[in-house]
Amino acid sequence: MADQLESEFIEQINQNLGIAHKVGGIYFPDADERADVLQEMMYQLWRSYRRFDGRSKFSTWMYRVCLNTAFIYKRKNKAKKNESVSLVHEQIADQPDNCGVENQEEAITLLLGAIERLSSLNKAIVLLYMENMSYEEIASIMGLSRSNVSVRLVRIKRELETQLRQKIKSIGDVNT
Repeated sequence: MADQLESEFIEQINQNLGIAHKVGGIYFPDADERADVLQEMMYQLWRSYRRFDGRSKFSTWMYRVCLNTAFIYKRKNKAKKNESVSLVHEQIADQPDNCGVENQEEAITLLLGAIERLSSLNKAIVLLYMENMSYEEIASIMGLSRSNVSVRLVRIKRELETQLRQKIKSIGDVNT
């Protein structure tokens, strides 16, 4: 029985491993820290797998466990300097003086920087939204109502838009 449970778990994890990598990547840009949190996610998934009852899809359950693990890990390490924001600032500062948002890579870098500055909850909602999940699925994973997800996404989009406008303006001011 234990071998069958372990086999099922490994199969499910292998099919959905990208979820843990996405959550780790969005919250932990430092490779060493990301590796640590991925290991913690796998431990938490295995620890709680016996309680997975199949009422939701495995991927929905896995997102919930991975996001909760990331939030807890972040809280425990809050004393550390926020490396993700400084990393984005370094990337923008390293751009040549004559650049605006002229290419897709730069636009993606700016967007990821703006997403990194969101609260943990809003960052998780954006991650799930970018995965083309429905509002109902996001609500289920995050423990929110569908209408709360809808309102939050409108506010998040506005916040990202404002951040991007300000960043693009500051890049333009530096270039002139």
